[in-house]
Amino acid sequence: MTSRARHWPEFAIEAACLGVFMISACGFVTLLEHPSSPLRHAIASAVLRRVLTGIAMGLTAIGLIYSPWGQRSGAHMNPSLTLTYLRLRKIAAPDALGYVLAQFAGGFAGVVVARAVLGTAVADPAVRYAVTVPGPRGAAMAFAGELVISFGMMLMVLLVSNSSLARFTGLFAGLLVAGYIGVEAPLSGMSMNPARTVGSAFHAGQWTALWVYFTAPPLGMLAAAELYRRLPGAPQIFCAKLHHDNDKRCIFRCHYPKNRRTS
Repeated sequence: MTSRARHWPEFAIEAACLGVFMISACGFVTLLEHPSSPLRHAIASAVLRRVLTGIAMGLTAIGLIYSPWGQRSGAHMNPSLTLTYLRLRKIAAPDALGYVLAQFAGGFAGVVVARAVLGTAVADPAVRYAVTVPGPRGAAMAFAGELVISFGMMLMVLLVSNSSLARFTGLFAGLLVAGYIGVEAPLSGMSMNPARTVGSAFHAGQWTALWVYFTAPPLGMLAAAELYRRLPGAPQIFCAKLHHDNDKRCIFRCHYPKNRRTS
């Protein structure tokens, strides 16, 4: 078996992580938005329900990033993030391809599991498999929203993960996910992630403005990477892992100063 072929556990982990994220998304949206849900009746404010969804998904992201799975694969869970690290030459092209394919498979499979567990509830028009579509302001505003939040997420990841605060990268990422859902979701549904959007869209049969979610997130993250590389005094980019302060192996082009493990 070639060295590259031995990276299949990381690919599988990427699929599993995004799958769990999608199960969580479908579950919490059903719990907070389905007309028959007691929580839906108890919490009349749509804004408060959205904030609670954001907190739930932010905590899910933090849990996955710091889990043994996330520590092993780097917890990208997002083709836009993986492709940005490919552009930064921190991940080899075959590994990037494996990650992206796994992320799309995981997003799809996660909704399959949610559908099996939640039944028709997750298909209710109020839930729609937690689909991400442009809000009332249209596709152009959704594109702008996705571009800005993706730029902000990637810039934060690069600034924090290559600093003395590196171990807190996952915490910052989760806080941003929570905040973005609370603030930006009315514009685009808050995706930042083509694989996450396709996972829901396939089951919902809802492909509205799919181009937004395939263009804005990677463009935003790539722009953040280009800006970071031009910042005066910006540290070198050590690795493509969001959490590297652990004893798990690293399959990336890693220059992390300690606890480095390779394939």
